[in-house]
Amino acid sequence: MKMVKSVRLSGMLLTAGLAAALTAAAPVAFAQAPKPISVAPPAGAPMSFAELIDRVSPAVVSVVVTTEVKTSKLEKQFNPFRGLPGFDEYEDQFGKDKGGEEEGSEPEQDSEGRSLGSGFFISATGHIVTNNHVVENAREVIVILKDGEELETEIIGKDEQTDLAVLKVKKTGVYPYVQFATRSKPRVGDWVVALGNPFGLGGTATAGIVSADGRELTGGNYNDFIQVDAPINRGNSGGPTFNLQGQVIGVNTAIFSDTGGGSVGIGFAIEAGAAQKITDTLIKNGKVVRGWLGVEIQSLDRRLAEALDLKSDKGAIVRKLTADGPAEQSGIRRDDIIIAVNEDAVKDSRDLTQRVGSLLAGSRNAFKIIRDGKEQIVMVTVKERDPKLGQVPAIPQPRVEVEPPKSAPGDVSVLGATVRPLSATEAQRFQPAASGTGLIVVTVERRGPLGRAQILPGDALLAANNKPLKTPKDLEDLIAQSLKEGKENIALSIGRGETTTLLPIEIKPE
Repeated sequence: MKMVKSVRLSGMLLTAGLAAALTAAAPVAFAQAPKPISVAPPAGAPMSFAELIDRVSPAVVSVVVTTEVKTSKLEKQFNPFRGLPGFDEYEDQFGKDKGGEEEGSEPEQDSEGRSLGSGFFISATGHIVTNNHVVENAREVIVILKDGEELETEIIGKDEQTDLAVLKVKKTGVYPYVQFATRSKPRVGDWVVALGNPFGLGGTATAGIVSADGRELTGGNYNDFIQVDAPINRGNSGGPTFNLQGQVIGVNTAIFSDTGGGSVGIGFAIEAGAAQKITDTLIKNGKVVRGWLGVEIQSLDRRLAEALDLKSDKGAIVRKLTADGPAEQSGIRRDDIIIAVNEDAVKDSRDLTQRVGSLLAGSRNAFKIIRDGKEQIVMVTVKERDPKLGQVPAIPQPRVEVEPPKSAPGDVSVLGATVRPLSATEAQRFQPAASGTGLIVVTVERRGPLGRAQILPGDALLAANNKPLKTPKDLEDLIAQSLKEGKENIALSIGRGETTTLLPIEIKPE
């Protein structure tokens, strides 16, 4: 079971996966071309979900994954929990690399492990959707149908970024299948039913409502998640959540738990539109090839927009460019604000990441940017994204430890800190090289404006409101002018190692 800490939630976020045993009806022959399962919803609140569950459950399967793990003889022989229901679904089971062996410990051996998850048919020919984390280390994948029949499958494609995978049964047949609900998104308050196999206890159906939509989870830049209160637990990963029409509104993928245990009524499913787009691509190409811009970005916000005299706070700010990447080659610069791609407005950095990821590698696209307060179009040919590229780190970034600058007679106090012009040697620490412009931060008062923004000694103030800073007086004059215009913040471009971050800094006197 994967476990990650969420920066947006106060507890523990767990993948809902590794479950199993809901089975689907054996393949049957159809006199006519098979159609996806559909259900006529009752008027008002349903008295029972039985009809819905009876209709859709034949399309839901359990996924049994065989893996190889490293296990010591002692662990394999003496663990008292081995063999209990659901034991093998936990990813903190034996076989993890523990960083070396202690003296006298048993040597590791190859051992067969098993993990369990859920899935569902999306085609009559036997394509099945599940989660990537269910099958990512698979040596063999078996699905179990509703009548208990076990079928071998092959992995058609996997996408780690969205945690989706597509399987296909090897046995020729016609299978009952369901379809994604892509014509309209569910509303908060709509009834939903989740099917899966929590803790390996067998086919289980739970009901609830859509609690929220558009949720963001750590590490899920390419997904918008639907939050549901239909209980889902370990073992539901890859299983479907249905609306009352029998359509899949989401693929169950994670739960939130402040104890690290079972459901507390907050589960997350990958939204149907995104899931269908990815699964269609996996069936067609076996992989997802994403467009790559070659930038690190941050979201524009209200305070920055006010400081920069912008009419809207929607957009993504370029804070770093990859050398010789598509953005740099096209002429995009640091501190440009991207507000649209091919005439589609960009809401924030997450939205831009998703839009660029949906572009075809090698395609030429129009990026609308704001530079120095003026809009312009930059044509960019995006490249294929390297799947090994990690997530953009949170801001402000940790910096490589350097010797703090020493105070000198020429230091000037401003915004609760002391600063002086960057020396040529100091300028080389920052990317892009400050080329003689910028101020080095020497000391910072923890409760001052710069201290509250987490600016540290050794950081550089490169520009304010898009105007380069050569001397402390440049910053003092800009603050005075901004106060005269009634502004409460200025936008400071902060240099920290190879990355710059645009931060709103409060200038209103206390």
